Amino acid sequence: MNYKESLEYIHSISWCFCKPGLERIEELCRRLGDPQKDLKFIHVAGTNGKGSFCSMISSVLRAAGYKTGLFTSPYIRFFNERMCIDGSPISDEELADITTYVRPIAESMTDSPTEFELITAVAFEYFKRNGCDVVVLEAGMGGRLDSTNIIRYPLLSVITGIALDHTAFLGDTVDKIAAEKAGIIKDHRPVLFGGDDSAAESVISETAKKRESEYFTVDHGKLNVKSATLDGTVFDFNGRENVVIDLLGLYQPRNACVVLSAVDILREYGLEISESAVLDGLRDARWQGRFEIINRSPLTIFDGAHNPQGIDSAVDSIKHYFGGRRVYILTGVLADKDYDYIASRLAEIASRAFVLTPDSPRALPAREYADVLRSKGVDSNGYDTLEQAYRAATEKAAEDGAPLICLGSLYIYSELMDIVEKAIDKK
Repeated sequence: MNYKESLEYIHSISWCFCKPGLERIEELCRRLGDPQKDLKFIHVAGTNGKGSFCSMISSVLRAAGYKTGLFTSPYIRFFNERMCIDGSPISDEELADITTYVRPIAESMTDSPTEFELITAVAFEYFKRNGCDVVVLEAGMGGRLDSTNIIRYPLLSVITGIALDHTAFLGDTVDKIAAEKAGIIKDHRPVLFGGDDSAAESVISETAKKRESEYFTVDHGKLNVKSATLDGTVFDFNGRENVVIDLLGLYQPRNACVVLSAVDILREYGLEISESAVLDGLRDARWQGRFEIINRSPLTIFDGAHNPQGIDSAVDSIKHYFGGRRVYILTGVLADKDYDYIASRLAEIASRAFVLTPDSPRALPAREYADVLRSKGVDSNGYDTLEQAYRAATEKAAEDGAPLICLGSLYIYSELMDIVEKAIDKK
């Protein structure tokens, strides 16, 4: 298969109506020779902060001289971003070659693997073929039954934080969701919890105890943010001074504290990571779609906040960076999210909203969400397409000199960036 045919094959496989479990991915990998057994992993789960953590820790490991694989979900703009080595996505040719190799093996199975299981197996094979020293492995959803969870001896398991999300699949309480995420904890292997929810912490620490796994937490009380502007952040944490990160958002120093805590644990367990590699890696880390400046005229920022906890963090960041200044927002929401709460928080910082209908069968219609926002005091209009909403938003923001904040699922990011880049090219 060529690249196009490989993607068509991957996306043709359904994940719905499959019995949950690890049996399919275990069988597929066994038939491939268990490529994951030749790799060392840092396994990452959590509700929010996973992507940023993975980006930062992989940047640190690269700076330390390790050939570093990175597996993330979902991709931001291009499918190949799901599996990277030393910051570069898998090439079209290698993705096609490995998918062609895996396909007949997958199709020979009585219980065929799901799309995500197939992608996970392709990634394992890719990282093995290229001799990665360490792979930063992000769980797709949950943890216990996620296909990434067939790995057995991670260098470190990390649970970044717990909040209510994907409740239909993971449970309707923090305790239940924490139990699913804690499923990545392995016997006698260290685990780090980066959140601060006491109910989640209780579940995760108890699981670690049962697994006889050394358990670590992050003392966010030792974080001192010295400066946080749209040019970057400088902070101190637990004896380290003047740590610099370019990633924006008030939540990023907290994510960086989880990374710093992980580095200290990895050192204890044998990885050689110099302090200069830590500082250089954090400063050089990049992550799309998280309070990212995507245009400067007018000032336009995208943040992939789409659940209440993510919106809380985004609103706090907007208040900090822009003070009492009201912003314009471009947004859309899924009907199964707590959109009334989200609208209430957005009303604290937004004077105008340009609302779109996300490309999803679960989407809340734009005009219906605009009505909700208007009921909270935000002047709002619904649009049929993302391009129409963006055009109207940027024209009005430029006219009024207002910052424009684009909020929503990362699934709209790729289309939005295509629109933004096309608009910039026309200037």
